[in-house]
Amino acid sequence: MKIHFLPDDITVEAKAGEPLLDVAERAGVCIPTGCLMGSCHACEVEVDGGNIICACIAGVPRGREQMTVNLNFDPTW
Repeated sequence: MKIHFLPDDITVEAKAGEPLLDVAERAGVCIPTGCLMGSCHACEVEVDGGNIICACIAGVPRGREQMTVNLNFDPTW
């Protein structure tokens, strides 16, 4: 599956089930983290133009060919 990171405009290949933070790191994309348990929401990203997920507890979904991840940085975090 192809993961396209915005606003960096970087696309990488990933396997289903692979942790999203690992994919981002391999792509050279920084997703900020805090608790690494999904509680603090520091790692929130927008997926496919609508769904907001915590990247620290998310994996690459199965059964898809591509996914767009838009990094939503909170400047007050």
